[in-house]
Amino acid sequence: MITPETIQIWVSLIGNSGFPIAITIYLFVRFEKKIEVLEAVILRLLDKMEQ
Repeated sequence: MITPETIQIWVSLIGNSGFPIAITIYLFVRFEKKIEVLEAVILRLLDKMEQ
């Protein structure tokens, strides 16, 4: 969820670190959630294969 506080943090991050670093962090955060879901699916599949 985007709030004024998160916008301020992003603007500060971009101003201090540069645009490429801010985009990289943003993508890592998004991909982390998807990787966690993928890991859970793989573990469930392995459990079903063992049965």
